[in-house]
Amino acid sequence: MTKKAVVLLSGGLDSATTLVLAQAEGFSCYALSFDYGQRSKTELEAAERLAQHYKVEHKIMRIGLDGIGGSALTDESIDMPDQLEEGIPVTYVPARNTVFLSLALGRAEVLEADDIFIGVNAVDYSGYPDCRPEFIQAFEAMANLATKAGSDGRNIKIRTPLIDLTKGQIIELGLLLKLDYSKTVSCYAADTSGRACGTCDSCRLRAKGFTDAGVDDPTRYQ
Repeated sequence: MTKKAVVLLSGGLDSATTLVLAQAEGFSCYALSFDYGQRSKTELEAAERLAQHYKVEHKIMRIGLDGIGGSALTDESIDMPDQLEEGIPVTYVPARNTVFLSLALGRAEVLEADDIFIGVNAVDYSGYPDCRPEFIQAFEAMANLATKAGSDGRNIKIRTPLIDLTKGQIIELGLLLKLDYSKTVSCYAADTSGRACGTCDSCRLRAKGFTDAGVDDPTRYQ
């Protein structure tokens, strides 16, 4: 039988690359996205398009991380930074990947899938603590303690194929897999047409990636 995997799909560059990589590895993918109260919803629209293009089942779950606040992505009273920040930036969303992976874990149990893919990166990234290998290892250990699947002896794996790659290397990998990056939206403050601001953390890291990969940037800017 084809292996099943839950793939966290935001609609951005990293998650789209993770999806096509999981498919290339032979997994039957079930994409999972979150409407978590983020300012811009155009990434979710990109996720929907990507899921349709790659013919994968796609669920969008609605959760209220804006009720927690504390992030420029979910609280409009916090200014969006227009340059890369030192340390943990204000675009960090408290507990986001912990919540996302927990819900993906529940989805995986229902599907009887033993693999969860997430496109976290610990090289060219914004300094988020929940993108580190130590966090992923700890969550995987918890997942195998907290679930029926783990109790039954099935080994649940949190797969992070991009974690040690630069943004340029991620783009090179995606292009090898024929991924059209113009279908992705990474901007924290994209307009309603999906055009990127060009100044937020995510835009700057994305633009640098295309430069480092030596290919044209297909991003539409405001």
